[in-house]
Amino acid sequence: MAVEKSKYIHHNDIKILANFRELVFGLEDGMVSTLGAVTGIAVGINNSRFIILSGIVIVIVEAISMAIGSYLSTKSIRELNDRKLKEEKSQIEEEINMEKQELFDIYVKDGWPKDFAKEMVQTASKDKKLFFKEMISKELKINIDETKNPARGAVLMLFFYIIGGSLPVIPYFFLEAPSSIVLSIVLTLIGLFILGVITSRFTNRNWLKSGSEVFLLAGLAALMGYIIGFSAKVFLGI
Repeated sequence: MAVEKSKYIHHNDIKILANFRELVFGLEDGMVSTLGAVTGIAVGINNSRFIILSGIVIVIVEAISMAIGSYLSTKSIRELNDRKLKEEKSQIEEEINMEKQELFDIYVKDGWPKDFAKEMVQTASKDKKLFFKEMISKELKINIDETKNPARGAVLMLFFYIIGGSLPVIPYFFLEAPSSIVLSIVLTLIGLFILGVITSRFTNRNWLKSGSEVFLLAGLAALMGYIIGFSAKVFLGI
């Protein structure tokens, strides 16, 4: 009898989820932003070399910007968590009774019977490492195992943004407008739909709904790029 596939996240998926934001955000934003910009440029200026140059510049500059943003934001969060952990460790050393009462209140608030909550606190307080782990998990809501490396996150964001942003630009190397515009939009929309489907594996959302959502958002970006490029061509005489 076939074993039913679990709907829960497996241990092998944890490493992927640790950098899930960079993977999805990099690919999605790279495709959507570049598609909108390149489509607008292609509609406004029918020059393949200029479109390719613009696309490359947009992808590289935006990728670097996103990588820097990822690094700074992740580093700030990590430093904030480190400060909280140091403060919590100091409080446990200096005010253990108050910390035990806080943990007891948390257990009771979570629905544990008072007698059992008291027993859990007493058990945890006998081991400083266990007590510290409980406090940072229950009070601070910090999972040390999920703390991300800012540099690694930045590199992943840079890599995935370039991968995603390259897709809308590739057709312009081989085709002239308007065929290149159509192929660029089609390839990018397909890529985003597939990304949405893959994402649904980890979010437990309906794959069709997830794929269609990013598909429609990318279509809107392409439409806005087309409108802006066409308007510039008509009203500015480009």
